[in-house]
Amino acid sequence: MSFKFLTIERDASIATLCLNRPDSGNALSLELMQEIIDAIDTFKYDTSTRVIIFCGAGKHFSVGADLKDPARQSHSQETDLLKRSRETQLGRELIEAILRINQITLAAVQGAAAGGAACIASACDFRVGSQDCRIGYPEVKLGMNLSWGALPLCYNLVGPAAAKRLVIGGELESASDLLAWGFLDEVVEGSALQARARELAEFYSLRPPLAAQMIKRSINALQMAATAGVMHADGDQFTLASFSDDYRQAREEFLVGRERKKNQK
Repeated sequence: MSFKFLTIERDASIATLCLNRPDSGNALSLELMQEIIDAIDTFKYDTSTRVIIFCGAGKHFSVGADLKDPARQSHSQETDLLKRSRETQLGRELIEAILRINQITLAAVQGAAAGGAACIASACDFRVGSQDCRIGYPEVKLGMNLSWGALPLCYNLVGPAAAKRLVIGGELESASDLLAWGFLDEVVEGSALQARARELAEFYSLRPPLAAQMIKRSINALQMAATAGVMHADGDQFTLASFSDDYRQAREEFLVGRERKKNQK
């Protein structure tokens, strides 16, 4: 299977899934999100691959949701509440697809990992970042809640206080803070990021796969059990937030500001 906006490389027991829209900072268009889901499905019955590395081509892991994506803009203009609510489900499907991966997963993060990209990283089993990487959830600045079922993942990694700082504050936080809070497992020089990710992948690939994958599934089930009864509503919360004046104004200012920066180059 070939993809337009990502690449997959398989080398022995390790695969690398790379977001490949570097000219747009690997922004998560709806088409790219669907491609990631489809790519993940190719590993469902793959018993040779033991570890999957998620990475991004170019300067950034991913700057987050592509607000200029025509398909996403069309969804945001939908006035039918039920249809609009259904159209928010792709993000949750993406994160759930990553959580369901049988293989061990590792995110190698450079540059920015914002919003949905931070959600992707948090859904992986391990995260290694470059010293200059910055990760966070800026949704609140656009009048949005954190959806995609990702809030428990952030909470489980960093605890309640740091989760509130990340999600309510909406800033991209430094690698050193993310390491101290437990969001990142390791921080390395940017030039060493891919090599270290490969080393970690090789380390986990040598563990007996049946036992390792059973342990992974059990821990994932444990960490999500306490929130399963309430987090189904985060998509509905986003739908409600997207009708607010705060959301419409912030989104318009963001798009106008990005276009102005583009024209100044």
